[in-house]
Amino acid sequence: MNILIERGKSQEAQSIFESLVQTGHKPSLIAYTTLLAALTIQKRFDSIQSIISQVGDNNYKLDSIFFNAVINAFSESGNIEEAMKYFNKMKESGLKPTTSTFNTLIKGYGIAGKPEDSVKLMESICEEENLKPNLRTYNVLVRAWCSNKKIMQAFQVVNKMVGSGFRPDVVTYNTIASAYAQNGEAEKAEHLILEMEKHNLKPNERTCGIIVSGYFKEGKIREALRFVYRMKELKVQPNLVVFNSMIKGFLDDKDQDGVDEVLTLMEEFEVKPDVVTFSTIMNAWSEAGFMDRCKEIFDDMAKAGIKPDVHAYSILAKGYIRAQKPEKAETTLTAMIESGSNPNVVIFTTVINGWCSDGKMENAMRVFEQMCEYKILPNLKTFETLIWGFGEAKQPWRAEEMLQLMEEFNVRPGKSTMLLIAEAWHGVGLMNEANRILSSGKLKEMTHQRLEKISEKQSNGVVISDQNGSKRSRMVWACSRSTCFSRNSCGIGARFPVICKTAFSGAGWCL
Repeated sequence: MNILIERGKSQEAQSIFESLVQTGHKPSLIAYTTLLAALTIQKRFDSIQSIISQVGDNNYKLDSIFFNAVINAFSESGNIEEAMKYFNKMKESGLKPTTSTFNTLIKGYGIAGKPEDSVKLMESICEEENLKPNLRTYNVLVRAWCSNKKIMQAFQVVNKMVGSGFRPDVVTYNTIASAYAQNGEAEKAEHLILEMEKHNLKPNERTCGIIVSGYFKEGKIREALRFVYRMKELKVQPNLVVFNSMIKGFLDDKDQDGVDEVLTLMEEFEVKPDVVTFSTIMNAWSEAGFMDRCKEIFDDMAKAGIKPDVHAYSILAKGYIRAQKPEKAETTLTAMIESGSNPNVVIFTTVINGWCSDGKMENAMRVFEQMCEYKILPNLKTFETLIWGFGEAKQPWRAEEMLQLMEEFNVRPGKSTMLLIAEAWHGVGLMNEANRILSSGKLKEMTHQRLEKISEKQSNGVVISDQNGSKRSRMVWACSRSTCFSRNSCGIGARFPVICKTAFSGAGWCL
């Protein structure tokens, strides 16, 4: 479990603990301590008390490692009062706190927004506990002040650090640089490099990343690029995240020269683009409506030996939908499936939306059926897209049929769903049916004005008269609703309806 935590796999460590309990083993105090550390990393602080109670029920003799883990958990959660409570319990148990214990508490006061108390605690280390602060103690205190945007006080800690014989390290300056960057003072963060050089320190990749992101935050993309050139002099290699961020920044500014300059710089640093790089550029061309260029970039990605991910395919599909080319969007989805990539509900819903916008609901339902065949569960967005499509196609009875299908998939309709169905009935002039859907008073009040606006925008299409009240509309509903479902297990815990594709009167589908 400890090895997994060190590798950043805290959830897997937690799974091992749970399997121990399920197989009848009694976890040791070490196992509980490790579990507490894993949950702290995941920031699942609501489980702290439960673990403490379980340890108490087992009557374990608590050691300093467990106490330190509890103190750290409460400190990380910002509950410094509980952290101090267990610190005092630790001392009452005859266990001696270490400098590491105090470092944790200093961090906790900083997280809780009480850096002044961190200083008092640090002073008590020397006076009461006869312990000496170490470099980490000073760095934690610097972070406590920086987290509360009090950079001047952080520098005072640095001066005290030097006076105590400790030399600030890269962590010290990165903490202060980060505070400057978050405060919109990236230039001051960059000036810290001179301070670092005075102490014979060299900025690392993190230092430079902080400064670059600081300039990004201020919208100074050219300054960020200038600093990347400076990274050459500092002999620090920019990572792909920096380059991808700059490309996005220049694309957002519609600065093609800037994009070309970044791509050239990537070649000079021998940094290869990844799927994010290509997707970022694709998205820019797609949003600008240049789908030929977007597809070229997609093809270049494949030629470079980089496998497109679902996001890249989705960008391409969404672009085709925006360009009113749903057939190409569906071709993209097919190509994705044939390549071995796993499509998700987003790209399927995107293609469905394209066919709905094009008024071809038979194609929209065909893609929906394909999604079900691939065991991909439709969500609320999928159903609301279909409901909207049937409304636009003047088939409100089909829009309302979606409610039964939603029930089959355990998708709960929202107010927006009912509003779309009401609009569908209103769109063909059947106000009684619209009012039936809007039977909830609050929903009716909310949507009354919106329905009036729809009336004003009605197209010159055929509108069914409602002069016979709701009788006729219900006959239409009953005739079109020969709906039957059988259920098949999809093998992944959900159950999919079997969809029967039988057209009726050439104007729809029977589900």
